[in-house]
Amino acid sequence: MADRQRLRLDRQIRALTGRIPVLRPFLIGLQRRRWALVRLPLGLALVAGGLLSFLPVLGIWMLPLGLILLAMDLPLLRPMVSSLLIRGRRRLSLWHRRWTGWRQRRHHEPTGKD
Repeated sequence: MADRQRLRLDRQIRALTGRIPVLRPFLIGLQRRRWALVRLPLGLALVAGGLLSFLPVLGIWMLPLGLILLAMDLPLLRPMVSSLLIRGRRRLSLWHRRWTGWRQRRHHEPTGKD
């Protein structure tokens, strides 16, 4: 069961890095076993920074990234983080479809000059 959850999380991370290529070297590099001692403190720091996103330097982007890093090492978080990534990707896809549809309609509207 833990292997299935790990594979599911890995698939979601690959899909995320496919949509946001800037994250690819960061997340793929941190997935290596030798970075295990770095992932946990970094994940905790990112989650804490995300919770303090009202401060000027920190941002809410830190929270999901920290949860992803924590889920790599904590099997208890893997199902939740995987499902949040799936929902987030679906939501972004829906927003993207709506945005492109709105832009296409806006550019193809009749001007009223008949």
